[in-house]
Amino acid sequence: METARLETFSDGVFAIAITLLVLLFERPHLSEGQTLGHVLLHQWPSYASYVVSFVTIGIIWVNHHTLFRHIVRVDRLFLFLNVLFLMAVAFIPYPTSLVAQFIRSSHDARPAALLYGIAMTLMAIFLNTLWQYAARGYRLLAADADRREVSGITRSYWPGAAIYGSATLVALWSPAASVIGYALIALFYVLSSSLWSGSAS
Repeated sequence: METARLETFSDGVFAIAITLLVLLFERPHLSEGQTLGHVLLHQWPSYASYVVSFVTIGIIWVNHHTLFRHIVRVDRLFLFLNVLFLMAVAFIPYPTSLVAQFIRSSHDARPAALLYGIAMTLMAIFLNTLWQYAARGYRLLAADADRREVSGITRSYWPGAAIYGSATLVALWSPAASVIGYALIALFYVLSSSLWSGSAS
């Protein structure tokens, strides 16, 4: 089975998920004595959450796209694994909105940060499972796939769930530090993805 329909469907889900992030921003309602500038400045958690999740989903899309430079066919199980992965991606805007709304709350910041981390950890697990299934024994890869690059992708994906899981656990002590950790993870994957092609086998 060829990959074209799967890639098109996946791109559609990514586009919807990344577009839903704009719903973090509500039209400002000014109370007496407030200025628009003050209200917009007060929404800084929404801006920060938007940037982190937009970049994260963008990185996930780039990584997913990179996989299909090597995957040349899919089977039924791979299709279902991809559905699970996309389910996790499509869920990201919801915990993002909770972080934006509650990160300054002394009582509610922790569950918001925990849910965000759980969502990202599950996404990382599903993406890694998707790749491992395709790459094991070159099951769904092109016969001439660059072994150095395949090896680099595999090494890059292995720690993903553990890294997100660790940042999630940090939320038990400091939700703010946990959210900062999620941003740093996004930066890590921006840098690591650029090294795949140069990874040693």
